Formats: sequence, C-alpha cells, structure tokens
Amino acid sequence: MQRRFNLSRFVIALVMAGLMLTTGQQLAGASKSPSAPRMIPDNFSALAEQVGPAVVNIQVEKTAGETGMRPQFRGNPFGDERFKEFFGGQQQPERKQGGLGTGFIIDKTGLIITNNHVVEDADTIKVKLKDEREFDAKVVGRDPQTDLALIKVDAKGELPVARLGRSAELKVGEWVLAVGSPFGLEQTVTAGIVSAKGRAIGSGPYDDFIQTDASINPGNSGGPLVNLNGEVVGINTAIIAQGQGIGFAIPIDMATKIVVQLKDNGEVTRGWLGVNIQDLKGELADYYGAKGGEGVLVTEVVPGNPAEKAGIKAKDIITAVDGEKVRTSRELTAKAATLPVGETTKITVVRDGKERTVDVKVAKRPVTVADAGKPPVEKEGEYGLQVTDLTPEMARSLKTNREAGVVVVGVRPDSKAAKAGLQQGDLILEVDRQNVSSTGELKQLLAQHTGGDGIALLVQRANAGMMVLKMA
Repeated sequence: MQRRFNLSRFVIALVMAGLMLTTGQQLAGASKSPSAPRMIPDNFSALAEQVGPAVVNIQVEKTAGETGMRPQFRGNPFGDERFKEFFGGQQQPERKQGGLGTGFIIDKTGLIITNNHVVEDADTIKVKLKDEREFDAKVVGRDPQTDLALIKVDAKGELPVARLGRSAELKVGEWVLAVGSPFGLEQTVTAGIVSAKGRAIGSGPYDDFIQTDASINPGNSGGPLVNLNGEVVGINTAIIAQGQGIGFAIPIDMATKIVVQLKDNGEVTRGWLGVNIQDLKGELADYYGAKGGEGVLVTEVVPGNPAEKAGIKAKDIITAVDGEKVRTSRELTAKAATLPVGETTKITVVRDGKERTVDVKVAKRPVTVADAGKPPVEKEGEYGLQVTDLTPEMARSLKTNREAGVVVVGVRPDSKAAKAGLQQGDLILEVDRQNVSSTGELKQLLAQHTGGDGIALLVQRANAGMMVLKMA
C-alpha cells in the first residue's frame, strides 16, 4: 500500500513537471513574440536619462499688440468699414511678452523640431540644453497648417541628437513618455499610454493626432513623445482645457516629411484643387445615391481656382484621384496635399448619377481657404515692406479709379520703408520714374536700384493725393 501510494505520487509529480515545462516553453515563446504586449518597466529612469540630453527648453520674446507688419491702420482714415476686410482695425501700442516651449535636437548641425505656435512671430528665441548650455536660435521654416516649426542653433561643441522612431508602428495601449517644460519647469518627464491614434480635434485640415494620457501641460508644446525604446514617435502639441489626462501629439512620420520641406524651402508646398468638401454619410449619402457612402461631396467650388477651371461643380461627388478611391474628406485633403503643384491630375466625379473624369491642373494651396481668391502678399525684404497687387475691391476701398498698382499692406517699425514715411494703404505707382503695376515689377525695380541718393517712390495716398517719398 505504501509502495502504491509512492508510485502514485511519482506519477503525479511527472505530470506536473510536464505541465510546468510546457507552460514555461509557451511563456518563453510568448516573450519572444513580436506581438506580445510589453510590460511596464520597474521605473523610467534609464529612459529619461537617455532621452533628456537632446530635449531643449525654448524661451521666446514676442511683440504683443501692433507688430508693425500687421495689416492695420491708425484710426482707419477712410472711414470705411469695408476697408477692414483688407487692412484690419486700429493699432495698439507695442509691448513685449515672453513665451515658453520645448523642442528636441534632430541633427548635429543644430536643427531642432518644435511647434509653430511656440516660435511664431518671435523677436528672439533662446534655447537651453540639459547641460546648461544656452544658444540663440533662428527659424529655418514654419508650417502653421500642422503646427510644426524647424529652428537652428549654431553650437561649437557636440550636440546630443534624439533618435526618431516610426509612429505607424505605435499601438494603442503602448507605454510612452512625454518630456518637456510644463509651466517653465525644465526637463519634466511624465508617463502614460497611447489612448488612441488618428484623432481629429478640429485644429486644421491635416489632423491626425496621437492621443495619450501622459500628462501634457502648457510649456510641453514641441517636446517629444517617446516609446520604450527611447525613440521619438510624436511631438506633444495640444491639450483639451476642460479635460484631464488627454493630450495630443503629432505623429513623427508626418513631422519628418514636413521637416524635409522646411529645411530645403523654409515652407511647405501643398497641392490645392479649390473645393470645399464634406463626407457623405447617412441620409445625405442616400439622397445623392452614393454607393456605400463612398466619395466626397463638393459643397462649394472656389472661384478662379483649379477645380472651377476644370469644370467641377458644387454637388459633384469626388470618388477618386488618379484612379485611387477616396472615401472621406480627410482622405481627399491629404491626397490633394501631396499632388505636385503645376502638374495635371485626373479627378473622378459622379454628377447626376453619371461618372466622368476631368483633368485638373494642381495649384499651390493658400494658407487659408479665404486667401484662395486674393492676390499673394510679397514678404518683407530689406526695406521692411509688405505689398500686394491692387484688386478691384481694394481700389473701391482706396477710392481710386486705377486698375493696376501695388498696395502697401505692412510696414515694419524702424525699417527703411517706415523712415521714408510709407504707410499701410499707400498705392505705389512709380519707382525712380518707372511705372509699377505689379508686385513683381516693384521687386525687380528695387533690386535693380544702385544709386546712392535713395529710391524715389511716387505714391498715391487716400485723402492726401500724390506724393514722392525717398527710401534710402
């Protein structure tokens, strides 16, 4: 009886050992599986130390109120409310204000990624590293549409560089670290998980945010969102004021594409079709007979832009771009943005139940849709002057019968233009006795001037008539 009992115990032990061995092998296999969830580490210290050196604190100084380059008038001398549409309201006294943000170094030459809203309109930008080194920075390029900016510092010594990951490989529920300077508190680290991907929060046409519950606060803007490998997968950008534990980051995959253009051109060039659109869902899809809700409804065609020239009309349903189907307005907007400017693309539309394909010559997307029908504003050059071509609407507001000319829309304080007495709303007619009918001609004549006596400008000013101003 005793022997039989021992034998039973021996058999049971063998069975248990086999189960434990099998389970151990399964667990070992699971730990090696790339799809297995990564567990929370004991602490994030090593990760914070790895990432921290490449994260920078950004301090900016901006001019609040009137900057001198904003299209505004003192007292609106025309007494015409319509004129505000072009030149704004009254100026306010200048005052300086500070701002804080975060960024991270992506190149040993000193290139730093941050948010556009951190450095926009900044007069000065100072960057501070974790090792206490400080540098003056300059803006290389900005993209307000995605709230991204690229700035640069000139450092003599070596600079730490952040490692970039792939946001496409990021999974919901994955642990991430947010690094930044909330409320000016430098090198603050918070941990959380990825709550969602592909979030649209109404901030612009290219919304595609990573949502996280890692604490993000004012001052974190532009800082990195980092995975457990120490790779940057996002740029911390937005918070919901009334919400807690909800923050948003720009995917690094999108940011790297933007940064390439900012580095090469200082701005981002996107394709533009010239249509206002919306999704086809529910009763709206049934009303237009859209199959499975596929396609995007054209609600408005912007006059004078590519879609109108190609014959696209309001109430058309766009179903494909160059043969690739589009199902939502976000898909169409993103696809149009990647189209080469100046090239022709094939747009498939359904009108009255019939499908047709039209050729559309892609234009450069304006900063805002409202700007699509307006002439471009030339950037200020060495003279501190912003100008645009005269339009019929502007001519009426300026009370002039002239059909061509160049309108001053901004004058930088203490610039050559300001010292010459130029004002917003002035109509430039001649440069050194040569007629000027466009911003292109003005730019060319200013570039050709070589005299030492200053540039003579013939200007027409409302309620003051003709005058000659000399710009040294």
